[in-house]
Amino acid sequence: MENSNVKQGHPKGLYLLFFTEMWERFSYYGMRAIFILFMTKALFIDKASASNIYGSYTGLVYLTPLLGGYIADRFWGNRRSILIGGCLMAIGQFLMFLSGSTVAEAGQNASSISMMWAGLTFLIIGNGFFKPNISTMDHRIDGAFTIFYMGINLGAFFSPLICGSLGDTGNMHDFRYGFLAACIGMIISTISFEILKNKYLVTSEGAPIGMPKAKLDPKTGLTILGAVALIFGLLNFTKIVGFFAGDEALLNTDSKAYAIAHIDLIGYLIYSAIIIMPLIIFSDRTLEKDEKQRISVIFILAFFVVFFWACFEQAGASLTLFADAQTNRTIGGWTMPASWFQSINPLGIIVLAPIFTMFWGMLSKRNLEPSSPLKMAFGLLLVAIGYVVIAFGVHGVDAQTKISMWWLVALYILHTMGELSLSPIGLSMVSKLAPLRFSSLLMGTWFLANAVANKFAGTLSALIPPGAGEEAAKPGAVLPNFLGIEINNLFTFFCVFIALTGTAALVLFGMYKWLEKRMHGVK
Repeated sequence: MENSNVKQGHPKGLYLLFFTEMWERFSYYGMRAIFILFMTKALFIDKASASNIYGSYTGLVYLTPLLGGYIADRFWGNRRSILIGGCLMAIGQFLMFLSGSTVAEAGQNASSISMMWAGLTFLIIGNGFFKPNISTMDHRIDGAFTIFYMGINLGAFFSPLICGSLGDTGNMHDFRYGFLAACIGMIISTISFEILKNKYLVTSEGAPIGMPKAKLDPKTGLTILGAVALIFGLLNFTKIVGFFAGDEALLNTDSKAYAIAHIDLIGYLIYSAIIIMPLIIFSDRTLEKDEKQRISVIFILAFFVVFFWACFEQAGASLTLFADAQTNRTIGGWTMPASWFQSINPLGIIVLAPIFTMFWGMLSKRNLEPSSPLKMAFGLLLVAIGYVVIAFGVHGVDAQTKISMWWLVALYILHTMGELSLSPIGLSMVSKLAPLRFSSLLMGTWFLANAVANKFAGTLSALIPPGAGEEAAKPGAVLPNFLGIEINNLFTFFCVFIALTGTAALVLFGMYKWLEKRMHGVK
């Protein structure tokens, strides 16, 4: 793809991409801020099931860009992919609005839940076309990363405040307005890109960037339709089993239908993909020793990335449930929406990113800048410390007491610092370590690691105990279990995350020098 007029000192194309991405992120994070609250409060889905749905949704959001990137590279180009992806996501958010418009106070409403599944399907497929292509157009423009990153975080900062204010009001019927705001944000993103792309996204000679490359062949078209049908089917798997076996069979915990309906097919799909990928790559006999060692570093760090993001991404799941039920959010006579806590991280990124950049730069001048694996270890450690803080806040608290919101604020600040420590680890590192002939496949592996992390985040969120404070609210309630440990209070729940990220950090601290050797000079 040719450089746009941004490189010649006329950055309007870059700012169009900034504006487009900002509103798309507004839409995504606005919906995410209220999604799990909508499921538990308006659709009457239990917390464990809602957490697993959340993990499946966010996991698939990271999986579909592999398909969308392939279609754009081979056929549609960036422009058409962004338009189609944006339209699909706007439809998805509107379906979420319709889902929120049909909720019933009497209990679960079948049409509301069906609308939610349809909305999630459109959002997942649309993101697959939109996300990799807006990023690709942007990162090929000089100096784009900082502005692009700022656009993401500006959108992520304002969206929980606006969508949360409209939807997270305590009235189950108001969630629809939060989804409608997210829909409007996606419409603004798509229309602004479509109207202005021919004027600003051009080369210095005036030729358009990201044009279609070939007509879509029938086989690939069927693949896209098959992917849509597969995702919708996976999300509705329990309902499909119930359709054939009958609803009564699903209620019988001893029946085969019940066992089949509770198979986590999305988890198997995502987890198996990340296992198969290394086998495919390392089976290539043309790989030399140094190449194999560099590739092994990518896979090892991808493994640690899973633990980081799985614990970090509790922000939209268990930590939102915790903020809603067990945090004192009253300021004066006003109660802050629980969804607003999700604005702390992007605000922290905006404020702290320049400081971290200066800090790493200062260390670099003195030849003291940590390597990528060491920075990742520090990032994991900071996430662990964040959970130590919140675990201390809930320790010894009874079931009726809500803790101060500042414990949660402190956790989010520490997690933001962890993210900034880990931010150099990513696609840039993969591009440096990966052999050119495997660059796309290894980029896909990094996306897969994020998909695994988000799916695992939902699994971990489902462990949140049913009560408030440190004690279970209802004696005799079925308590979650993790590796043989019964999660009977919040202190134990948060200790799970301390153990996961703390252990991962210690292991990485112990092996980072070995990883540096296998990188063969790559920083």
